[in-house]
Amino acid sequence: MPNNLIQIDSVGLLDLFKSLILLIALVITRTLVVRWISRSPTLSMEAKRRWVVTTRNSIVFAFLVGLVFIWAHELQAFAVSLVAFAVALVLATKELILCWSGAALRVGGKVYAVGDRIQIVGYRGVVLDHDIFATRLLEIGPGTTAHLYTGRVISFPNSLLLANALVKENPAQAYGLYTLTIPIKIDEHWEQAEHTLLNVAKAECAPFMEEAARHMKLLEQTNLLEAPSPEPRITVQLLEPEKIQLVLRFPAPDRGRSRIEQAILRRYLAETNPAPVVQSLPPPSPE
Repeated sequence: MPNNLIQIDSVGLLDLFKSLILLIALVITRTLVVRWISRSPTLSMEAKRRWVVTTRNSIVFAFLVGLVFIWAHELQAFAVSLVAFAVALVLATKELILCWSGAALRVGGKVYAVGDRIQIVGYRGVVLDHDIFATRLLEIGPGTTAHLYTGRVISFPNSLLLANALVKENPAQAYGLYTLTIPIKIDEHWEQAEHTLLNVAKAECAPFMEEAARHMKLLEQTNLLEAPSPEPRITVQLLEPEKIQLVLRFPAPDRGRSRIEQAILRRYLAETNPAPVVQSLPPPSPE
């Protein structure tokens, strides 16, 4: 009996030593790779951040796989006990398992990556980081129509990906089609407002209209679908008896959506509500 205990202890110490060696090797590898990435002059800051996150997640995954191989014989020896333990573990760590499943869905489906703008169940922002548990966003808002950074960082569990729809606002395209809603009263000459809004949108989008059309044509050929025309268009919606909504669809660069939207809105307001001309008073006559 003592000899068996000594043998078991020696095997356990050997596995522990192997695990320690694996951990040290992976930490050194991660340090060297991250140092090379941070010093690379050919990578942008966004690409460096993406590669650092990928390297970290790969090192964690390699460490977990290595531990499984190192301790495989120990797990096999206690297989019967592990079945009962696994059932209890699943019940106790249900949320963690859902987070891991969400992370697997994100990786397998290539749902989003670092730098993408996404929104899910009220959370909206730019992806800063993600791991097997959660995703961190730099919030954009306020609401779902504004495009300003609020300065807040949002973390949501990956389990949300399993039961909720995710919206990716910039699906790896240089140009996209976006909408702007203008509410007006039904007695405010909506035909004139529609005409003004359409002319303003065409004028603001004219500098990049040809490039946007070429991009849409390329998108059509790549994805084998009929891409919509990038020309600005307006849809009239009557949601309430006394109110009309003019929904403008316009093209814009992926990185310039907010600027184009604000330019259209400000120019439309300037043309429909011109500022009153203030007449300057003559200087007072000397006494």
